[in-house]
Amino acid sequence: MIDGWIAVNDPDDKRIEVFQGLRDHVLRQRREKPDGDMAGVFVAEGDLVVERALAAGYELSSILVDAKRSRPMPDAIDPDVPIYAAGPDVLVRITGYHLHRGLLAVFHRRAVPEPSEVLDAARTVVVCENTNNPTNLGVILRCAAGLGVDAFLIDPTCSDPLYRRAGRVSMGEAYALPYAQLPAFPDGLDVVRDHGFRLLALTPAADALALPELVLDADEKVAILLGAEGPGLSAGVLESIEQGSAADLRISIPMSGVVDSINVGSAAAVAFYGVQQARRVNR
Repeated sequence: MIDGWIAVNDPDDKRIEVFQGLRDHVLRQRREKPDGDMAGVFVAEGDLVVERALAAGYELSSILVDAKRSRPMPDAIDPDVPIYAAGPDVLVRITGYHLHRGLLAVFHRRAVPEPSEVLDAARTVVVCENTNNPTNLGVILRCAAGLGVDAFLIDPTCSDPLYRRAGRVSMGEAYALPYAQLPAFPDGLDVVRDHGFRLLALTPAADALALPELVLDADEKVAILLGAEGPGLSAGVLESIEQGSAADLRISIPMSGVVDSINVGSAAAVAFYGVQQARRVNR
């Protein structure tokens, strides 16, 4: 064990209580909600993910590592942050798995901005409805960070974007994306329209506009709407697109064979790229 690390031999040690509950991701997400007993913190996993959380300005509280780890901490970590080192039996009791990604770190959350603050500074946003699988949300956010999306907005039924699995799947890229929570849809979309965004609802419907046919002005504000894996966007949202602004569109990704749709994370990547290409038409 590296000098300066704090040995922990009891999984019930109060000093590492904040790491408890990682075996049950549903319970852990509930505990990290605003009304949960662990509100105000989130857990990041892996050296690279932790470095990106630090780069995004999140404040690090403490770290848990395997006592057998031999490599030093990433340079970005303040040497005054407590590092707790535990054996594999303790780690498995806490997390349910061997800590093969190097470390777990607890960060302090910061206040989530109002939707208007996020929308005022963005040109392209992704809006998620009931994207309640943290793995899918992590994929969406990683694609968003790499394909020209400036920010994201979620409805109250979405998974927590700071949840450990979402952060791990996004490789920590999501931490740098501004985000806000909207009221329940479809009414929650009004603030997006009020800020001048054109809503593009992704759907496999046969009568939707094919993504390659989309044409956008270079400076046009666009909000790409994504739903949950399987059901997609709710009927209420799709109806609001049809009855709302004339600029709003339902768009689809042309599919071949007997497959009518693809995973929402994959669909997000295609849609983000398609929006980039649609803007290039008018450059």
